[in-house]
Amino acid sequence: MRNVYLDNNATTAVSPEVLAAMLPYLGDLYGNPSSMHTFGGQIAEAVETARASLAELLHASPDEIIFTSCGTESDNTAFWSALQSQPEKRHIVTTKVEHPAVLNVCQFWEREGYHVTYLGVDKKGRLDEAEYLEALTPDTALVSIMFANNEVGNIYPVQKLSELAHERGILFHTDAVQAVGKIPIDLRHMPVDMLSLSGHKIHAPKGIGALYVRKGVRFRSYLRGGHQEHGRRAGTENVPYIVGLGMAAQLSREFMQMERVDVAMLRDKLERGILESIPDSIVNGDTENRLPNTTNISFKNVEGEAILLMLDRLGIAASSGSACTSGSLEPSHVLRAMGVPFNYAHGSIRLSLSRYTSGQDIDYVLAEFPGVIQTLRSISPFKD
Repeated sequence: MRNVYLDNNATTAVSPEVLAAMLPYLGDLYGNPSSMHTFGGQIAEAVETARASLAELLHASPDEIIFTSCGTESDNTAFWSALQSQPEKRHIVTTKVEHPAVLNVCQFWEREGYHVTYLGVDKKGRLDEAEYLEALTPDTALVSIMFANNEVGNIYPVQKLSELAHERGILFHTDAVQAVGKIPIDLRHMPVDMLSLSGHKIHAPKGIGALYVRKGVRFRSYLRGGHQEHGRRAGTENVPYIVGLGMAAQLSREFMQMERVDVAMLRDKLERGILESIPDSIVNGDTENRLPNTTNISFKNVEGEAILLMLDRLGIAASSGSACTSGSLEPSHVLRAMGVPFNYAHGSIRLSLSRYTSGQDIDYVLAEFPGVIQTLRSISPFKD
């Protein structure tokens, strides 16, 4: 049986080059980068080299990069800083299709007395610019809109959205966890104030992320303690993982164009093959403007969790658009916001590729997938 990993939007394999870069800092190079001696100084130099590599990927300045533990910490920090630095403003704008790392933060601030506007999307998951403009008020402290959606892959017009926010003096944050390393991001020409990213989405290990904070933006530390990260994020630096993220950023620059072409071709082959071989299947999201590695497909009258279980038995790892809550299957909040019919939405599957996905992997999935759906439909309690 072949093992095929198509859940790269959940996490990616650590690349061999990243692991090799990290290993010395898990061994002989164990010094504290805050130490004054030479042994610590060489460690501090490695941290700054990684910071410069990540900044280059984003076309940012190294001093605009703060290393964190993950994308979630970066999101929380962005909200904390924006709201604490503008206590007179009590309004937040976001979307209904954000990752829980943003939605749950918004719900927390609502309980603290803030008003949050959750923008809707159309059936393809696209935002309405008029609704966005109407939501922006003099009381708006922060707009937080994701760069690319983790479930359906939609890429949002962050350039335009951030420009409109800036014209009104409003801070703009984007959760770019799914976008960084997959599509070009040039922060020299994009008025984003803060941007969150996570290493384990670009073949670095879990447990390392970063927050970009544009020069001149007022910043309030989320973690307090020592002077690390130039006083912006306390805690001894996770040097091996920072070095790994720096190497992953370098590799992303080298492989991005290949991934945008070759991975997208494999994605399209997979998607086309599934649609042609399985009746009553639909693609969710904006197929004209999405990440090159992501497809989200719904199958009528089938449970997504059952599809996952059968695929897993065949060695195929994927992700479902359904979540088991209170003993019942409910479609994801993203698909609900898009208005995908329930008899399709609860049978949704996200397939996400990487540069390590091969043509043989796709051929294997296409050979096995139709039988999975046929079997499940034959026993499904859901009928037209």
